[in-house]
Amino acid sequence: MTRLARVLSVVCVVLSGVLVATPASARNSAGCADGSVTLTVEESRLDRPVPGGTASAPAELIRRGNFALLVHAFTRGLCAVPTPNIAGGYAEATGRLLFESAVARAQRSLSIGAALPADDDRPLYWTRLALTRALRQWTPSFSYTAADRADWERRLEYASRGLTTSAFRPQPGVRKLMISGFDPFQLDAEIRRGNPSGAVALALDGRVLTALDGTRVQVQAVIFPVRYPDFDNGIVEDAYRTALARHPDQVTTISQGRVGAFDLEAFNGRRRSALAGDNLNLWGGGSLAQPVVFPGVGPGAEFIPSTLPLEAMSTAAGLFPVRINTTVREIPAGSTIPVVRTDGPTPGSIASEGGGGGYLSNESAYRVTRLLTETPSAPPGGHVHTPVLFFDPDNLTDLTDPVFEANRAAIIDQTSTILLAGLARSPAA
Repeated sequence: MTRLARVLSVVCVVLSGVLVATPASARNSAGCADGSVTLTVEESRLDRPVPGGTASAPAELIRRGNFALLVHAFTRGLCAVPTPNIAGGYAEATGRLLFESAVARAQRSLSIGAALPADDDRPLYWTRLALTRALRQWTPSFSYTAADRADWERRLEYASRGLTTSAFRPQPGVRKLMISGFDPFQLDAEIRRGNPSGAVALALDGRVLTALDGTRVQVQAVIFPVRYPDFDNGIVEDAYRTALARHPDQVTTISQGRVGAFDLEAFNGRRRSALAGDNLNLWGGGSLAQPVVFPGVGPGAEFIPSTLPLEAMSTAAGLFPVRINTTVREIPAGSTIPVVRTDGPTPGSIASEGGGGGYLSNESAYRVTRLLTETPSAPPGGHVHTPVLFFDPDNLTDLTDPVFEANRAAIIDQTSTILLAGLARSPAA
């Protein structure tokens, strides 16, 4: 039985419990939503059109990703949910179904006649938000607490990001790789954006790949939100602490970075300093001159070096150059002025920016490599920045184009090659 089939069976069990426990009159009711409920900033973008257009770009991405039926079914099904416990199970099962369907779609193992290319990560992102909007606006027929609703929302989020399905299958002789990607971001400037790191996660999750030297590698993947509060609440640690308990041979955080090249980040910084907001239009609270330590992170050094086999990974061939980035921005000991150093940090300095900057990319890498410092027999770990995913410059309105699609496919392929190059030549954990 495939993973998707198993998830579908779970959803059927949960839904059958809903229908058995609920009178027919309640099941037929459609009046269980309050449209006046305040949405999150992310959810409010669901109705945003492409510049110059009128139709919702997110709704079209959901439709062309073949997830509109899932949103409709979940929204209608909420009206039949009779208890808080079943609500949690229903939210989690639907989230798992969404993630596994997106993975199957990306890997072309689910034949649904997708109107968008299979490796497009954007339908997953916008469908998740459509589900969380429905859950937020849902008015249950039973009594519940704020803690109940927070639990439903968390279970939907975690399941729809792969955090509940990231266990490695027992396969003798097969090495294990844990990776993470990110949601699209900077959507107020460009609602059509995707994130190649999320596309990589969907393309590789659950697969067994073969390196050039014959090494076989099983991959498990999760996708993180571009939201400071989720990081403050430990989503990165939740994902990777669980993964580390399963003894992977390598862990690698991945995100979108600079134009035209891959960067293998040599040093990860402990503080936030980016002036860009997250997907909730919240800011991290720091600046280059006054960076702030991430909330909720354990004790650690100002800079933690990558332990990935960077030299081996940098040889991976593909469309883009692959660079080992040793540059950081630090506030030297005894100074208050941040300076850029191309050869890594100096003793006693404060981290203004890691190699990956002062935003959530660098933060995901630091949080994971910090976990490695307290993990016995820790595997290699670090961060890969992909090139920027871009549209044809002449395309200002279409949701996709040949340049965009070819760029994404090339990034996915070369990221796979980079990851396998490290695993093929690094010692087993």
